[in-house]
Amino acid sequence: MNDSSHVKIFDTTLRDGQQCPGAGMSFEENLEYARLAAKAGVDVLEAGFPSASKVDFKIVKEIAAFYAGLSKSPIVAGLCQLRSDQVDKTIDALEPAIGSGRVRMHVYLPVDPRLMVASLGEKRAGNKTKLVSELADAVSLAVKSGLEVEFSPEGYSRQAGNFDFVTDLIFAAVESGAAVINCPDTIGGGSWLQGEDYFVNSLNKHASLVDEKFPDNKITWSTHCHNDFGLAVENTINSVVRGPCRQIEGCFNGVGERAGNVALEQCIMIIKHFASGSNFKATTGKEELHTSIDTECIGELCQFISSNMLPSQPHWPISGDNAARHSSGGHTNAVIKNPLVYQPFDPKEVGQEITLVFGPLSGGNHARSIVEASGYLCEETEKAEVAQYIKEKYADRRKGITNEELFAGYFDYRKPIDVSGFDYSRSSNKSEIFLKGRFFDETGEISAVSEGKDSALAALKKAIDSKYPDLKIQSYNSRSSGEGISSTSISTILLEDSKAEVFEGVGEDNDLEIAAMKALINAVNRAYVSNHFSLKNLNIKKSDG
Repeated sequence: MNDSSHVKIFDTTLRDGQQCPGAGMSFEENLEYARLAAKAGVDVLEAGFPSASKVDFKIVKEIAAFYAGLSKSPIVAGLCQLRSDQVDKTIDALEPAIGSGRVRMHVYLPVDPRLMVASLGEKRAGNKTKLVSELADAVSLAVKSGLEVEFSPEGYSRQAGNFDFVTDLIFAAVESGAAVINCPDTIGGGSWLQGEDYFVNSLNKHASLVDEKFPDNKITWSTHCHNDFGLAVENTINSVVRGPCRQIEGCFNGVGERAGNVALEQCIMIIKHFASGSNFKATTGKEELHTSIDTECIGELCQFISSNMLPSQPHWPISGDNAARHSSGGHTNAVIKNPLVYQPFDPKEVGQEITLVFGPLSGGNHARSIVEASGYLCEETEKAEVAQYIKEKYADRRKGITNEELFAGYFDYRKPIDVSGFDYSRSSNKSEIFLKGRFFDETGEISAVSEGKDSALAALKKAIDSKYPDLKIQSYNSRSSGEGISSTSISTILLEDSKAEVFEGVGEDNDLEIAAMKALINAVNRAYVSNHFSLKNLNIKKSDG
């Protein structure tokens, strides 16, 4: 038994992961994933099933050639059934990497009685002696060809009365040169609640038998668990902690057939955070375990899978979008003070950042933190009012709003002019405007007059100057949003303040005059909020004072 403290990571995302309906990737995406896996420090990458198709053969061969050209890379593995033609094809696909010494043939044979008959047929399944001989021949051929060999008794967790047959297969594989024995929970039905029939107990028995028969052979024991009962992580960790395994097989993001494979990122982080504990050592009597994975690469790997294979659930452990995202008021208040109080580990360990999403349960501290991060003032005494205003503005957005939307709500809260109704009149020597809403310190109906031949815009500018002087219109233009008499007008105005800062305002309306007035109000609001509540401008005023 190999008692190394190093738990090797066997990544089958490109093989078992892509066997999941809808998860297939392009040829180029397979190669890109192989690059990311090497960057992350994966020990073994199962690049595919060469006999499945010409494309799969080409993918495995290309990845083997790519890894052979690197000074350090994962072992590249190819899967095959115990069939002579598939063994030959797998050796051919892996040939480019044989010289590097980082190449493995992964051969499997079903041992679950029901699966044997379904996969092999009754005649072949019934000739167990011949199957043992065929396995020995296949392993010997691959070893002589310069490949490392891994053998998997498929359906190991449901071997039932085939324990002795499985023993014979494992002995034959080891004696013929196999270096890795993988004992999978292929159907995802294993649980410690099975008692003595739990496959980890069988694993321990087989490991002891191999140790006894081949004391000089350094065999790596492996496990490959599926998640049909949601127990893949538990079973995998048990195979390591309570079993002999020093290799775990699975996929990042838990992709794979049916309910998926074990999520490698979850196992990696569990080992990282719990294997060093004194209780672990006292319970297991084993040294501290570790993996070779650069955990900061996990986020990039998982995001690649989510984008190119299957979207991951937001609440997926370790790598999900919500794993380091907070919205609840009580949580965000605490997280603002100490980012890790509601995190079991620092998300930076897996290349993620803690983020806060403003939503219906968020509070004043959260709103204030976003406003201040945007460079604007939010006083302690007004933060709750600001938060409530924003929540009412986006009352239908129960799933949260973006930081940009929150700041737009803050801007609305601060703006000095909020007009709900526009009207105007013009004569040969006078323009008059009529507004409904809030105009600086006035509320209700507001009117203003401009003598001469100027437009309604001049009357509005005159009214603004009385409240907020020193603003100069730098430029003004209008355009039609489309063709025809019913198209709307879009006006743009640039305002310059006393510090030579320029603010753009845009307005749209069927009436050209009203579109221009809306643009002017928009620009004035921007100038006012910036000059009165921008932390940059407030600091300038304080220093001037």
